[in-house]
Amino acid sequence: MTFDTTTGAPGGARLTVVQSSPDVSLDTWADLLGADLSVVRAFDGDPLPALDEVGDGLLVLGGHLSAHDDARAPWLPALRDLLLAAATSGVPTLAICLGAQLLAVAGGGHVEVAAPPGREVGVTRVFWRREALEDPVLGALAGGDAPVERVASAHGDAIVDLPPSAVWLASSNMYPYQAFRLGSALGVQFRPEASWASLAGWCDRHDDVDTAEVLAGFDAHAAEIADGGRRLVESFVAEVRAAVVRGSVSA
Repeated sequence: MTFDTTTGAPGGARLTVVQSSPDVSLDTWADLLGADLSVVRAFDGDPLPALDEVGDGLLVLGGHLSAHDDARAPWLPALRDLLLAAATSGVPTLAICLGAQLLAVAGGGHVEVAAPPGREVGVTRVFWRREALEDPVLGALAGGDAPVERVASAHGDAIVDLPPSAVWLASSNMYPYQAFRLGSALGVQFRPEASWASLAGWCDRHDDVDTAEVLAGFDAHAAEIADGGRRLVESFVAEVRAAVVRGSVSA
């Protein structure tokens, strides 16, 4: 794997990013990661790395696919395997939206396509469980004097059963599994990296979504949504860097 060293600080962490759809990118996180990046554009035929090639951390983005869409996206079985290997090997991993669903399936959970409650899109009120306060990454959102209460969401499929060994971290009014941890991997159903423009694009793909209403809600809570995204990415990168330090000390 080749890591772009212009994206991080000298001596920084190396992070592999897996992108499954061309328009679901790092978005607002592009300038926040502060790590040397290797972006795998799986939708464009880039091969997935082996576990020992991902560097110091793994970030799996969302996409316009289901977690079971192996025929349309033949890289998904390998991506599920990579997520499970990372989670069980101590590699700091963050899986977003589709990524979280893939992580759930890889660990023995279940994802329902077009889940009956319907699309969860726009501003979502998230409820943190006690376990989230102790999570090394999500604690940055759930704890402190001003916990994040609202996030951006855009999904129709949903996790309906967590993996047996997962730790349940958050829920919403519409869906129970907004966040969970499986080993060293954190899965979040919401979209912490999403911008106004990317959310608008997702809405426009679906005739049953009122784009104007969704974006008005986003505007009303834009500062809190952006703050939550920033906290999450900074906390994740801090976890990756801490793992690098632990590795260098034990080496």
